[in-house]
Amino acid sequence: MEAELPSFRIMPLIKSKKEIEALSEGGKRLADILQKVAEVVGSGVTTKELDSLAESLILSSGCTPSFKGYNAFGARTAYPASLCTSINDEVVHGIPSEKRILQEGDIIGLDIGMKYEGLYTDMARTVGVGRIDGGSKKLIDVTCESLEKGIAEVRAGAYIGDIGEAIQMHAERYGFGVVRELVGHGVGHAVHEDPAVPNFGKRGKGVRLLEGMVLALEPMVTAGKHRVMLADDEWTWKTADGSRAAHFEHTVAVTKDGVRVLTEG
Repeated sequence: MEAELPSFRIMPLIKSKKEIEALSEGGKRLADILQKVAEVVGSGVTTKELDSLAESLILSSGCTPSFKGYNAFGARTAYPASLCTSINDEVVHGIPSEKRILQEGDIIGLDIGMKYEGLYTDMARTVGVGRIDGGSKKLIDVTCESLEKGIAEVRAGAYIGDIGEAIQMHAERYGFGVVRELVGHGVGHAVHEDPAVPNFGKRGKGVRLLEGMVLALEPMVTAGKHRVMLADDEWTWKTADGSRAAHFEHTVAVTKDGVRVLTEG
């Protein structure tokens, strides 16, 4: 789950080695859960079914969903589910429902967060429903690649702007839009922490990365223009022009040896 620019809880930025090990264990569990949820995606499946599976897997692993009941963005009601399910032109925060039935050719963003031993990890991926068109596949592939480009910039002494520039340049190279209103964030002691991690920027600008920082990098890329709008449910962000969107996310740690991806299986 991403945060709007500048809504963050101010929490300690640096995590201890012990905390990073716990985050890594939680991240592995979360990656396994998301993989199992993604494998169930198919035509005729409801987004509520995906959410129920995600919540069941989180609880059975001895962990706690971090999205359910969460509210940091000014919505009148807290987020009601454990999984965000964003279909086609929905960028992030789509609310699961028994009425939302996946259809062949759709794409769906699956965003999930979890608390393990008092520490939070966050991740997301976008998958196709059955056979999808070439344009949607390219959008998904490039968004995933953009995340990899951003992760490659993470090291002590680098800058937040290095990450944003790498993500932006890769996505825009293929003619896609990079969402500006929504960004990645620090994570670990809370669902959202400083610093903000935009998916756009300039090399050498922004917060300097320090060993022990834990960040949620999450490119949000659109097939059309980059502008987004908030739906009437006060949670779901959609592309303003109706184009499709993709979203990928990993929680990563800055270590003395470079970057460590914490949400890998």
